[in-house]
Amino acid sequence: MNRKEQLGKALLALLIVPVMATNAAAQARPNLSVARLVYNAAKSQANPQGDLKGQLAVIDKAIAEAMRMGRTGEVRRLLAQGQTLLAGREWTDDLDFSNSLVLRAEAVVLDSKQPGSIRIEHIYAPRLQIVGPLTARVSLHRPRRAALGFQPGDKIKDLATQEGLSGDLLDEPGRIELDWTGIEDGAYVVQAEVFDRDKTLGAASLAVELRGGLADRLRSIEAGLKKIRGFKARLADVLYPVERIRDVNRGKMEIGGFQVAEELSAAESVLAALRSGKDPFDGRKGDMERHYLLEGAGEIMPYRVYVPTKYDGRAAFPLIIALHGLGATEDSFFDSYGKVLPKLAEAHGYLVAAPLGYRLDGFYGVTVPGMAAGGSAQRKLELSEQDVMNVLSLMKRDYAVDASRIYLMGHSMGAMGTWHLGAKYPDIWAALALFSGYGVPSTVAGMKHIPEFIVHGDADLTLPVALSRAMVAELKAQGVEHTYIEVPGGSHVNVVEPNLAAAIEFFDAHRKKAPASSIAK
Repeated sequence: MNRKEQLGKALLALLIVPVMATNAAAQARPNLSVARLVYNAAKSQANPQGDLKGQLAVIDKAIAEAMRMGRTGEVRRLLAQGQTLLAGREWTDDLDFSNSLVLRAEAVVLDSKQPGSIRIEHIYAPRLQIVGPLTARVSLHRPRRAALGFQPGDKIKDLATQEGLSGDLLDEPGRIELDWTGIEDGAYVVQAEVFDRDKTLGAASLAVELRGGLADRLRSIEAGLKKIRGFKARLADVLYPVERIRDVNRGKMEIGGFQVAEELSAAESVLAALRSGKDPFDGRKGDMERHYLLEGAGEIMPYRVYVPTKYDGRAAFPLIIALHGLGATEDSFFDSYGKVLPKLAEAHGYLVAAPLGYRLDGFYGVTVPGMAAGGSAQRKLELSEQDVMNVLSLMKRDYAVDASRIYLMGHSMGAMGTWHLGAKYPDIWAALALFSGYGVPSTVAGMKHIPEFIVHGDADLTLPVALSRAMVAELKAQGVEHTYIEVPGGSHVNVVEPNLAAAIEFFDAHRKKAPASSIAK
C-alpha cells in the first residue's frame, strides 16, 4: 500500500462510520461525518483480527457498493451491522428491525402551546417479517448526552399509545398526534417503542426543544425587522434564530449546538437596540457572536468574535482565524479547550474570529482522498471555504486589522482546513498553528514562506501522528521555519489546551513574509 493509499485509508476510517445501534435522535439524519470519530476510535482500539476482521471486510465492501449505487438506507444498515460486530454482539433480525426505525416530525423546535405530531418510519426495509398490526407507545424523557447526540434519559411522562400501525413503516409511516400542554420549556427526547402484540421490536427517539409562545416570538422578531431603518449589516444578527429554527425543522440541518433560548434573547436584544437607533456592536469589547448572509447558500451564518479590551480602533491589531474540528461549531475555541484562547487573546492583544465553516462537517474546502466528489458534497466544501474567507473579510471591514499579522489555526478538521487554506491563500497568513491534523506534503512548496507551529499526540486514534510527521518531514526538506511538538501519550484532543499559549507566543514572534517568488521580483 503506497503512502497516498495509507492516507486515504486513515481518512476514510475517520469519515465513514456506522450509525450506533441505539437509534440516535435526529430530524435530519445523524451526521455520519461526526459519528465517524466514535467508530474510528472503537475500531483502532479493537484492532479486529481473524473472523471479525474478515466479517468487517465483507461489510466494508458492501458499504462501498451501496454508496456507489446511492442506496443510503442500505449503507445505514451495513454501518450499524459493523458497529454491532465491533461491540462483540451478533447482528440479528431483531437488531436489523430496531435500527431501521426512525422518528420524524413537522418541527423539532416547536411551540409547546400548540399540538404536534410525530411519524415513525423505516429508513430501510427490515428483514424481519411482521404479520399483524403494530403498536407504538410514546413517552417524553430528559435528554442524556450520548456519542451521537442525545438519547432518552429519565422518563417524564407518557404521551400517547397508537395501535394499528402498519408492519411496513417504509410504505405506510405511522402518524401519532401529541399534546405538549403543561410541559415546561426545555430540551427533551421523545421515544416511541414499537410492539408486535407483547413482543418489543425496538424503539426510536427524537430530540425536541419546547418553547411556549415560540410562534409569537418569531412573528414579533420578523415584524420588528420591517420597522428598522438603516443598519443593513446588522439585520442578519436579528434574523439568524428565525431562519435557523426553520432550517432545523425542515431537516435541512441538525440542531447541533444551537441554543434556542439564548439565540432568541440575543436577537431580541439586538432588535431593541436597532429600533432605538443604536448599533449594539459599535465599540463593543470582549466575546460576542455575529452573523451574516452567506450569499451562495442563502443562509445566515454565525461566527464568534473576541475583541480585547485595549482595542480602540485607532491602532491596527493582529487577527487569529480559528477553525473548529469535526462536529464542533464556531464556539469550539471559545468554550472548549479550557476556554484558554479568549484569555490569551486578551493578554496578548489579538482579535479572534471563529467561523462555522457552513456545516459541522464542511472541511473548509479540503478534498479528502477516497471520498466522493461533485454535486452536493462539492458544494458543501466550496461554501465551507467561502464562509472562512467571508469572515476574514468581515473582520477587516469592521475592525482595524494589521494585514501583516493575520494568523490561521485549527484543530483536527480545522487543522486540515488550516493547511489547505494556508496553501491556497499563501499571501494572507503570517503564520499557521495546527493541532492533530492532516495535510498534503506536495502543498508545502507553495507556502514555504509561512512559519508553522504543529502539535500532535503520538497516541492519537483519530488522525494518526504519522500524518503530521509526513508534513513535518516535508517542511524540513523545504527549509520551512517551524516548531513541531509531538506529545508522548497525547490523544486527539488533550494536546490542544496545554499548547495554545505556545502557539500564541509563536504568533507573537512572526509577521507576514513575502513569498520567495515575490522577493525575487
